[in-house]
Amino acid sequence: MPTEDKALRDHLLELLRGGSAHVDLATVLDDFPQKLAGTKATHLPYSAWQLLEHIRFTVNDLLVFSTDPKYVAPNWPDSYWPAKDAAPKPGEWEESVKALKADLAAFEGMVEDPKSNLFAKIPWGDGQTLLREVLLASDHTSYHLGELVLMRRELGAWK
Repeated sequence: MPTEDKALRDHLLELLRGGSAHVDLATVLDDFPQKLAGTKATHLPYSAWQLLEHIRFTVNDLLVFSTDPKYVAPNWPDSYWPAKDAAPKPGEWEESVKALKADLAAFEGMVEDPKSNLFAKIPWGDGQTLLREVLLASDHTSYHLGELVLMRRELGAWK
């Protein structure tokens, strides 16, 4: 693998995993207090649960788009946000976090695979590449993790 290609892939993995310039997923989500998951912080239109589900759904959608030639785009924005304001049922938070981590790990696997062409256009897309989808998944996740940190601070649940 050429040095430049390896460097790019290493940087993408670092971006997907977080922990450099941004907090990592596990730090924000793994110990989130369940009793606060359905609570909306002051002046925010959604709860931590709704935000987690939005992140999970969006990353999964990006992954499916990147890998499935039969991809059908969900309805924007309605399909990307949960409709309910209720708190998660027991176990749902953990299931959602696990699914999100699995989808990010699938992106990592594609980035680590030297056979994955980061620059090739996705045949069923409109010019998107795997590189673009990895950057979008990372950027979107990082943005909303920052919101979750602020939400935790507002709710008194941050270290």
